[in-house]
Amino acid sequence: MKTTQSKDGTTLAYDVFGKGPALIFITGATCFRSFEPVVHDAKVFAEQFTVYNYDRRGRGDSGNTLPYTIERELEDIEAMIDAAGGTAYVYGHSSGAILGLEAAMRLGGKVRKLVMYDPAYANDDANQKEFKELSQGLYKLLYSGKNDEAISIFLEGIGIPKEVITGMRQSPQWETMVALAPTLAYDTTLAMDLPPIARASQLTTPAQIIVGEESPSSIHEVAYQLSEGIPNSDFSMLEGQDHMPNPEVVLTIFSKFLKQ
Repeated sequence: MKTTQSKDGTTLAYDVFGKGPALIFITGATCFRSFEPVVHDAKVFAEQFTVYNYDRRGRGDSGNTLPYTIERELEDIEAMIDAAGGTAYVYGHSSGAILGLEAAMRLGGKVRKLVMYDPAYANDDANQKEFKELSQGLYKLLYSGKNDEAISIFLEGIGIPKEVITGMRQSPQWETMVALAPTLAYDTTLAMDLPPIARASQLTTPAQIIVGEESPSSIHEVAYQLSEGIPNSDFSMLEGQDHMPNPEVVLTIFSKFLKQ
């Protein structure tokens, strides 16, 4: 484990895998750097890149300086890019894709190229209302200390099948996931927004948007909106993949984009 500090003094824990161009890996909700699926993804990506796999604030071994704002998370990404040498490719998954886009829009040349997989914005007003209702329920559970229930409801709310959640509960890492439940408030804050099309239309960083064919239709709609709004963006839909894709399939697509 390595550490660096964000602008507000928050300690960020990270691991480095592989050799090649630097790639910052920004995970989605309920994920942390030592979570088995995350480690697997990072090691597959490390076949072609130097992958910086970090704990977002409030997760794993990273700190959690309050109050939370998206600006603090963007400062975290900048700190990770600086740790990687000052410039890097960025790969964001789900809510991590939202952070990746914001970082590309705000950090300029520090983000060499951006890849987003299943960016998890609300796709319309109705979906935004659903997120707000989900958030209100989560806040009540978290305030009452019912972290286990909050995690389960969140996973159900984003479309994870109940049988998959049951399997996750049997994992020895479920306890760690429950401990990071308060960060669900961060992710729902990010996901309640509609895609920032007007601002994204000014993006000069090369961007690739990837979605799984079997991911929710709302995510497909978000991806279409972003691909139409971001100048010269690259769009790919991966056949047979869902919100938790095979990293080897994803790598095949984004490695070509990043290295061209």
